[in-house]
Amino acid sequence: MKKKVAVLGATGSIGKSTLDILRNEKNLFEPVLFSSHRKGEEILSLKKEFPSALIALTDDKSPAPAEIDFLGKEGLLKAIAAAKADITVNGIAGAAGLEPSIAVLKAGSDLALANKETVVMAGHIIFDLASENNAHIIPVDSEHSAVFKLFEAHGKNNISEIILTASGGPFRNHSMEELKAVRPEDALKHPTWNMGPKITIDSATLANKGLEVIEAAGLFGFPPEKIKVVLHPQSIVHSMIRLKDGAVYSQMSKPDMRLPIHEALIWPGAEYSPYGVLDFNSLSLNFENCDVSRFPMLALAYEALKGAPLLPIAYNAANEVAVHCFLEGKIGFLEIPRLVGYVMEKSPVNGEELSTIETILEQDRKARDMAKYFINEKINGST
Repeated sequence: MKKKVAVLGATGSIGKSTLDILRNEKNLFEPVLFSSHRKGEEILSLKKEFPSALIALTDDKSPAPAEIDFLGKEGLLKAIAAAKADITVNGIAGAAGLEPSIAVLKAGSDLALANKETVVMAGHIIFDLASENNAHIIPVDSEHSAVFKLFEAHGKNNISEIILTASGGPFRNHSMEELKAVRPEDALKHPTWNMGPKITIDSATLANKGLEVIEAAGLFGFPPEKIKVVLHPQSIVHSMIRLKDGAVYSQMSKPDMRLPIHEALIWPGAEYSPYGVLDFNSLSLNFENCDVSRFPMLALAYEALKGAPLLPIAYNAANEVAVHCFLEGKIGFLEIPRLVGYVMEKSPVNGEELSTIETILEQDRKARDMAKYFINEKINGST
């Protein structure tokens, strides 16, 4: 029997990689839902290709084609319930992916999670929801997918340390003076991955790796001091684990997101995948120490993970605002960590009990307001 698959963020980079798999393996998967924020015409073309699939468009402020099945944010949540997917790929970027993740788990669908903000903001809630609804969360980020597979192979009790790799982005060897002059068009040129603009900027600042450290702590239950980061510019080794006897094991493949997506879709089964196959005839691997003095977003992520429960929410929200403003030319590259550090510093140590999605979203809103204040008053105002 074919697996019923829903794809959230179908017109983004994760969505398009998923679509490639669905087209290549029609004997295994049946698409039941595609969603996009805008790009109505693009998602309508998917309806023509897969007529039985529902389609949802979350932007209800722009004119939408009449053929759209569900419209707006609430429409997407209803679409998720109606689709009755066996597994849902959440490729929505940023905090906007949190509520859809919740809806997926409430619907009893397994969640193939590329939206790291779901765990960063509300890990304690979503893991309980998954358990209550007999659903599974399978990570899709290449690093967490690698750790997931390594944990399955070696057993969590035998592992002493998680080692995440980072490409270092396009500015791995830049001086502080060079970083001051970085423009958005420079930061959007990632050396190994083809991704959307937000995650590409996050990779350039290492905020993406910071979010992955926070996510790894939530997904695998490891303390921050047991989650390390090393620079690996080739992006061939996606993660490593160190066993209690000191031995290190890695997952290696070409940088192709179709591999971790495919592994999530077929889990708990396993079969040959053509994606990411390595050619060892021309393989050279390098590893370097990660200098957080030049990339403070990683240091701030560890600070957020070790601090008050509000801090990961503040870190993520402030970073989203900062990246948006950087892409619009309103702030400089080095002002991204400056802004995030300010919002984290001003966030209360003892905030509200983060027991509901509503309280989490309220703290997210407060952090965004604080970030916007910092830009208006501190960056563009008195300084």
